[in-house]
Amino acid sequence: MDIRRTVIFLGLIVSSYFLILAWNDDYGQKNQVTAPIEATAVAENQDAPVTTASADELAEQPAVDAPVVSTEAKAQPSAELIRVDTDVLRLVIDPRGGEIVEVLLPEYPAAVDQKDVPFVLMERNQRRTYVAQSGLLGKDGVDAQGPALYSADATQYQLADGQDELSVVLTTQTEKATVEKVFTFRRGDYLMDVNFRIKNTSAEAWQGVFYAQLKRDNSVDPSKGSQMGMAAYLGAALTTKENRYEKVTFSDLEDGQYKKVEQGGWAAILQHYFLAAWVPAKDVQHTYNGRAVKGNYIFGFYDAPTVVAAGETAEVGASLYVGPKVQDRLAEIADHLDLTVDYGWLWWIAQPLFWLLSFFHGLVGNWGVAIILLTVLIKAAFFKLSATSYRSMANMRKVAPKMQEIKEKYGDNREKLGQEMMKLYKEEKFNPLGGCLPILVQMPVFIALYWVLMESVELRQAPFFLWIKDMSVMDPYFILPLIMGASMFIQMKLNPTPPDPMQARVMQFMPVIFTVFFLWFPAGLVLYWVVNNILSISQQYVITKQIENS
Repeated sequence: MDIRRTVIFLGLIVSSYFLILAWNDDYGQKNQVTAPIEATAVAENQDAPVTTASADELAEQPAVDAPVVSTEAKAQPSAELIRVDTDVLRLVIDPRGGEIVEVLLPEYPAAVDQKDVPFVLMERNQRRTYVAQSGLLGKDGVDAQGPALYSADATQYQLADGQDELSVVLTTQTEKATVEKVFTFRRGDYLMDVNFRIKNTSAEAWQGVFYAQLKRDNSVDPSKGSQMGMAAYLGAALTTKENRYEKVTFSDLEDGQYKKVEQGGWAAILQHYFLAAWVPAKDVQHTYNGRAVKGNYIFGFYDAPTVVAAGETAEVGASLYVGPKVQDRLAEIADHLDLTVDYGWLWWIAQPLFWLLSFFHGLVGNWGVAIILLTVLIKAAFFKLSATSYRSMANMRKVAPKMQEIKEKYGDNREKLGQEMMKLYKEEKFNPLGGCLPILVQMPVFIALYWVLMESVELRQAPFFLWIKDMSVMDPYFILPLIMGASMFIQMKLNPTPPDPMQARVMQFMPVIFTVFFLWFPAGLVLYWVVNNILSISQQYVITKQIENS
């Protein structure tokens, strides 16, 4: 019985901890709904990749002309911004440097109640800086002396009906070369190609270094909701030979420059539900680097110098993904990119759970119903284990009077009391700890499902019915948590009353504590617990009646 008491108190400690986190967290469930601000608002103040640096910066930079953000020089005012619309993307490209300064996702509304407001993934304005940069540095690179100013045939491009591919060509000229920066977009895809066509127009060899990077400030994740202290990862990541999914936190970048040479791979900045990732050529070595510069975090890669002979033409570039964390699509793009859907250390449980949820959703078309079907399946898997537990509890309930008699008789002799209790357990053939086992076994499943609901973009703003319009956030009216608390109270009544008065009092408050605890949980997770409790009550009631009548 001492072990049971310990388990109860540990549960109370954990519950109290999460309650404190919940109160300290921003529990307003709505995402930060932000309409895009014109990128031209701060176009003059952007940092541009250049090949010059201070003496201190040079000490940590590679020997080749790697992309470095100048801390002094500012770009000149840019020409008119270029806007690109596809069926799934709305982008803004700055001709100065050809960087992507705004990305909107019309297929993903910013909030449930604002379906016409697209989610803003990238932007460059007074509110936030998050852009995708790429260019040519080095000896003859067009960006060697600062961001190149490109020209384009138009300032507005749109993927027309029936058109599967759209190319946006930016052009700039130097004394030695004509350079075209070509953006290629495809219907229904968040992946674009960014390629540089270099035509050497001189009598000498042209040499430059291709780089691609993401730049983000230290602003909060705009897609962050309330996660009971377990927020989704916001930071950089890549894949390496040693680690398929390696996180490089913003704190790591503040501590010093990151640098690693890898073949193939990808470089990404992650946030809740969405990511931006540069994906270079698979069969080439790339130098991945990251650093912090004046409140901005820069993460990307650069290649070995490209040499173009006189009169010749060459092409360098990479692919850029800007969109939702859809596992199947990310797995197609690059090895291990799907691991950016971060299910934590219980990924080996979470992945099958997500697959089952997706399977059920394909059958019924509702994520809430899919969760119910998944709960039934999990309950069936643990049916025998639960039955053993409920038999143990029923037997304990049946012999509770005998236990009380032993306690009254040997209460002053703890050694004798323990011996008599063990004798009673043996005679009655039940394990007093059997009731704890199903809960302990199901906790990993519960935690894994939590991460599935939190990390899977498929469940973002997924409705159930009536008032539940988003399974990934808390119940706005707390109805499901209250139902959960009521079901927990009924289940508690089916359990034997602990002989220890302290334990009995604690158990009486457990439904209330857990109800408050579940107020901030995603509605989908509370739905799982409610259905699980209802099924458990039904099973326990039948088993208890069978033993009582035997």
